[in-house]
Amino acid sequence: MFIINSPIEEILKFNHSIYLLKVYSPELASIIKPGQFLNIRVAERVFPLLRRPFSVCDVEGDHLFLMFNILGEGTSILAHKPIGSDLDILGPLGNGFNLDGDYETAVIVAGGLGAAPFPFVTRALNGKKNILSFIGGRTKDDVITYNLINVEKASDDGSLGFKGNVVQLLEKNLGQLKSQKIKIFACGPTAMLRALKDFCIKHNIDCQVSTECAMACGFGICQGCPIESTTESDKYLLVCKDGPVFNIKDVVI
Repeated sequence: MFIINSPIEEILKFNHSIYLLKVYSPELASIIKPGQFLNIRVAERVFPLLRRPFSVCDVEGDHLFLMFNILGEGTSILAHKPIGSDLDILGPLGNGFNLDGDYETAVIVAGGLGAAPFPFVTRALNGKKNILSFIGGRTKDDVITYNLINVEKASDDGSLGFKGNVVQLLEKNLGQLKSQKIKIFACGPTAMLRALKDFCIKHNIDCQVSTECAMACGFGICQGCPIESTTESDKYLLVCKDGPVFNIKDVVI
């Protein structure tokens, strides 16, 4: 784990609220794993104590890519940082996706900004496993397919692809999925993850899920990000230290 000042090289705007930040950080790029996250101090004067957690969208050479949407003052400040200015980054943090295993096809399932960590997952698995991506959103503007492959799309309002949510799209393609040995990697809104958990239990499918919550320290000291466990050994786990990636059957969504 490092605290590093890394310069911003580019800020791209996807739509009215979603941004992609390109950061030069060879130290972090060489060691971070898909599904891990960074805690970033977005501004010294406005937020002197609390950092903000961001999943790593992708890694290319010495560069990290961070995808986020504007939800408040902190992310607004980040979106309008000057090119060349430094980010104060703490990381890498947490446990990422376990990409190993006896499966033929990785099935990526994401809703909205839950697609953010999966370009990095795709890069790590491409050429090693088959990859199918099921990506959903409320409208066509919420369906994010940046650097994903073999994409099937769903929108709640039917403005893009399948009309319905992404778990319903999975059900529609169940025959194709059950014909091969699969492992699901997922991230998205709570309602989506609850439906996905039911789907995976019903069809006995292995699934790893990246969870989200407010995190202050990022490494387990403040105890501020508990998630209820379904295992007998621990009643609660910490998203920042024990996650953010869990087997979907092991936590209460």
